Amino acid sequence: MRYLMFSTLILLSACAAPQPATEKPAPVERLDREESPILKGVKIPAGHNLFISSGQVAAVAVDSLPETDYMRYGGATYEQSRSTLIKIKGILEEAGLRMEDVVAMTVYLAPDPLNGDRLDFAAWSKAYAEFFNNPDTNPKKVARTTIGVASLAREGLLVEVEVTAVYP
Repeated sequence: MRYLMFSTLILLSACAAPQPATEKPAPVERLDREESPILKGVKIPAGHNLFISSGQVAAVAVDSLPETDYMRYGGATYEQSRSTLIKIKGILEEAGLRMEDVVAMTVYLAPDPLNGDRLDFAAWSKAYAEFFNNPDTNPKKVARTTIGVASLAREGLLVEVEVTAVYP
């Protein structure tokens, strides 16, 4: 009887143990639209691990300025966008990823004082194009949503970005 119980426990534990992957997962499928710098969507097959960042904002560029001054974070939308994307690149590298592994992003833009207190979507798009859909730096596009907001968590911040990346 003891032998039967011991055998049953061994069998059950073997069934519950994770099995090593024998095949590489199917590749990530990016659903393109040629006329756009962003994708229609991304299909991530089973077996891939994801990395999801928290919202990132521009690094402090001028420590002596008050937190409410947008110049503290490097200036207007373009400068803050570049700073934010550079910060994201570093976070991805820390996680063992590259900008090419990003598949989706959510962007929050606040009114820019140097753009008549309106959202500066063109400035954001210019910075985005330096990091994505660019044959010189990264030809990959991402699925992206850009949202205009009245303000971000701290006055002076104009851009916040979240990304989702897939481990290769």
